[in-house]
Amino acid sequence: MSKVKSLEDLKRVREEALKKQAAKNTASKIQIIIGMGTVGIVAGARETLKAILDFIEQEKLQDISVRQTSNIGMDSWEPIIQIVVGDKPKVSYGKVTTQIAQQIMQEHVVDGNIVKEYVIEIQ
Repeated sequence: MSKVKSLEDLKRVREEALKKQAAKNTASKIQIIIGMGTVGIVAGARETLKAILDFIEQEKLQDISVRQTSNIGMDSWEPIIQIVVGDKPKVSYGKVTTQIAQQIMQEHVVDGNIVKEYVIEIQ
């Protein structure tokens, strides 16, 4: 993060933070759920979440909500993200690194194609 040198800088930083927070809380056509339990965090879920939020901001995507949940229940597959598009079934992805998160965002969220190589079945 850059240093805040003026009131304008502080306002800009605040607005950016509010936009990211709004992306986490908005009811939307597309929902992205990320497991942020202890195992997920240790496995890199914070970085994965940041990559998703950065992608949404960089691509200026709209109508997407990002929310966190606790442990999704498959520790060996953490970090886990789940994508829900409209009324279609939820798709779960496992071992999602920052690079894989960006690929999933582009191919699944933007282009509408499930990235089958990272899909996991959650009971």
